[in-house]
Amino acid sequence: MSKQIQVNVASEIGKLNAVILHTPGKELQNMTPETAQRALYSDILNLTVAREEYTQLKGALEKITKTFEVSELLNDVLKNDKVRFDIINRICTNENVIDIRDYLLDLPSEELGRQLIEGVIMKKDSLTKFLAKDKYSLQPLHNFFFTRDSSIAVRDRILIGRMASRVRKRESLIMETIFNNHSDFVTQTINPDDCNGCVPELSVEGGDVLIARKDIMLIGSSSRTTTQGIDFIINRLKDRKLKRDLIIQELPPSPESFIHLDMVFTLLDKDTCMVYEPLIMKPNKYQTIHVKIDNGQVQSIDTVESIPAVLKTLGMDLKPVICGGTKDVWTQEREQWHSGANFFAVAPGKVLGYGRNYNTIEELNKAGFDVIPSQDIISGKTNLDDHKKAVICIEGSELARGGGGARCMTMPVSRDEVDW
Repeated sequence: MSKQIQVNVASEIGKLNAVILHTPGKELQNMTPETAQRALYSDILNLTVAREEYTQLKGALEKITKTFEVSELLNDVLKNDKVRFDIINRICTNENVIDIRDYLLDLPSEELGRQLIEGVIMKKDSLTKFLAKDKYSLQPLHNFFFTRDSSIAVRDRILIGRMASRVRKRESLIMETIFNNHSDFVTQTINPDDCNGCVPELSVEGGDVLIARKDIMLIGSSSRTTTQGIDFIINRLKDRKLKRDLIIQELPPSPESFIHLDMVFTLLDKDTCMVYEPLIMKPNKYQTIHVKIDNGQVQSIDTVESIPAVLKTLGMDLKPVICGGTKDVWTQEREQWHSGANFFAVAPGKVLGYGRNYNTIEELNKAGFDVIPSQDIISGKTNLDDHKKAVICIEGSELARGGGGARCMTMPVSRDEVDW
């Protein structure tokens, strides 16, 4: 039996002890031009190339920390008959496919887990089904390799994502089932679906929730995380009578590269952040809002200059590294589009990101980050401990087309506390 992990994430940069991944599989391949838009994609990814690139991310992380695979965790909990029945019943009810419940209940655990992720092919046993255009009774979870969105570690608890799109709701159900039942994790889950009086407009996704410090949260107000979703988080903090500072950043509804806050802002070190300058540092119509909470009450809600500016007043003086460099706004736009601001920290000053964003990587190098190809970490040629600051570069010609980067594809469950 593996050692239990106490869920604890009190920052974006603390030394990483454990992370949950999902290697893209046939669910990514089971997509057509007709279903791509419904699956929130603008194009179809090449699974072979995407897996090769993902192997670099996973391989580097396996050298650095403890990694878990969603499919293996799901298979473990599905061996419990009660868990099997509960998740099948919830999925079939939510997706209005009660007719396949008995079929799913009869599947072996591993096969059930596979089909819940890769999709359940529709049995054409009625005229309605025969004439249906859909191939699947349960659609494949094309987006599940972005494990960041469906569950969010906030200190010692897991906030279950309430996804903006119905096609991703099953991801949240799977992650909630894992955290509520897997013996490897010690935590409590918080699900917005369980709250009294929660409105249909409420949505929260992990790409919009950043833990800057144990007392500071950054949240994107986006097409995926609504103001009602942010109010839910505020109310939970009020209920626990915690003193917290929340910094809310409004995001444009388009283009799709602004889908989450971590596409325009990520934390790299105790004194460094990555920013998409036009939105985060330049005057624009999108507000930055500071919410102060103390002893169960909202003390104030004020508009502020920018995320770095308000963080400085709270004792976090961050030097911004510019996504796309400082040459011109077109380069910034191009590299932001390919997740150039989306970095994932494995320790203070040690991050992973796409090497394809050359100007961004160059800016990091100017800021003192050694540039390390992921293969050098995987092969053992380079030891990350020998570097004070480093950016590990993974290839992203195909993965980036899915609309996310290293932070999007990782769900940390344990980090060391940071000595601020």
